[in-house]
Amino acid sequence: MIGIIDYGMGNLYSVSKALERLNVSYFISDSPEELDRASGLILPGVGSFKDAMAILNETGLAAYIQKAARAEKPLLGICLGMQLLFDSSEENGLTGGLSLLKGTVVHFPVGVMKREQLKVPHMGWNRLRLNRESDLLDGIKEGYSYFVHSYYVKAEADATVIAAADYGVEVPAVVGEGNVFGTQFHPEKSSHTGIGILRNFVTIVEEKVKP
Repeated sequence: MIGIIDYGMGNLYSVSKALERLNVSYFISDSPEELDRASGLILPGVGSFKDAMAILNETGLAAYIQKAARAEKPLLGICLGMQLLFDSSEENGLTGGLSLLKGTVVHFPVGVMKREQLKVPHMGWNRLRLNRESDLLDGIKEGYSYFVHSYYVKAEADATVIAAADYGVEVPAVVGEGNVFGTQFHPEKSSHTGIGILRNFVTIVEEKVKP
């Protein structure tokens, strides 16, 4: 059973519909007690890092997510949800994150964007470049995924970045360490590549709970 974390800033409809297409059991909740029944968690997100962390901290969801991840419950962050997994973000002033992965979230460099004639936000389809093997990308070749973001992650360790995309700078597109994973793009909007990633995450969850 997958628990989708509802903190008022996630694209719950598209994520839930994608899980339904995969015939995966899920529920949506803002309650740590209810979410604790889930075998795996998805943290979606759209909007401001600062606002999201304020809500997660106020509701106790931040502490719950940290506790669940450190207890090795599989966790997948999507878009802003992926960025929240890291130490901090410079968006609207430096704000601490969940610190489940090492790194910080920064704005696309203005000079590079102007020189390369690229618009911010990074919006649309971009090609993935696979950096290393991961169960999350099992059976997935380099393909295209759908991005919408103005900030990107600068991971502290190269090994954290499973796949990247190029947009003036290298953009970590899929990240992961242990049971904690994230996608900067929206897998639920990324056709076969995205559905494959969601299917693989469900498989990771199922393998985790096998007796």
